[in-house]
Amino acid sequence: MNSSSLALDVTGLRKAYGDHLVLDGIDLNVAEGTIFSLLGPNGAGKTTVVQILSTLITADAGRIRVAGHDLTADPESVRAAIGVTGQFSAVDGLLTGAENLIMMADLYHLGRTEGRRRAAELLEQFDLLEAGKKPAMTYSGGMKRRLDLAMTLVGNPRIIFLDEPTTGLDPRSRHNMWQIIRELVAGGVTVLLTTQYLEEADQLADQIAVLDHGKLVAQGTPEQLKRLAPGGHVRLRFNAPDEFALAAQVLQASTRDDEALVLQVPNDGSVQALRSLLARLDEASLEVDELTVHTPDLDDVFFAVTGQPTSASTSPSTSTDAQKVSSK
Repeated sequence: MNSSSLALDVTGLRKAYGDHLVLDGIDLNVAEGTIFSLLGPNGAGKTTVVQILSTLITADAGRIRVAGHDLTADPESVRAAIGVTGQFSAVDGLLTGAENLIMMADLYHLGRTEGRRRAAELLEQFDLLEAGKKPAMTYSGGMKRRLDLAMTLVGNPRIIFLDEPTTGLDPRSRHNMWQIIRELVAGGVTVLLTTQYLEEADQLADQIAVLDHGKLVAQGTPEQLKRLAPGGHVRLRFNAPDEFALAAQVLQASTRDDEALVLQVPNDGSVQALRSLLARLDEASLEVDELTVHTPDLDDVFFAVTGQPTSASTSPSTSTDAQKVSSK
């Protein structure tokens, strides 16, 4: 990928606090106008990446370009190009929604008229026109997060860092936030998203990187990452023990749970594979009480690549596959 089309171009990013190595040689390439998601368990280094890229803390080593600007040589230009919505709301509860936005406009030196115009524009965009007249302390969690993101957008940033933006939101508010993020990217904004909600990354991200103990252990599109995880299967539950016993003989590659009368049959979930399985059951005149299909998802990927400490983390085959995906 041409570096000129990259919103974020990071090579060899390292950060340590004393003897504790937080980031160990991270490489990130994020294309303009895309959503890039960082996944990882607590303490993996996700927030530290955001803090470094947004100039809040300094890296110990690495080459970092943000919106085409060298972060070390020209941090002011980087700050002018970015917006940050952190894990904790920056909203002042004593001010109204409009006053919070005008305060941000003042910080950007937009001027009285332009600041109020921009505040009104964002209140409308985020469906906060009526709420904008009320103190932010009266807002629901979803409304506060929308206002928080609106405040991030006052300066029209080209790149937005969203650090776990939907933590604590109810499902409807989370889906509303997803739609807002998609609309921003459709307008040309680049988003770097950290999240612990794997469904969120699957729904939104063009590219995903998984951090564990300060290292990138897998990187690729959601579909590429899902191919790293084994475990696709069909779960068959039977009512009668004799039916279950016969099915176990017919489907010898299955894993059995004798107490629950359940067989787990390896299967990739394709129509052809399911037809073949159903044909074998029909030939043996077996009656299945319940059939469910499980295909690998990002949960499976997450546990596959972060299930052990990174120093001895993934099996050799998993590590090789992760490297293959990263190179695509």
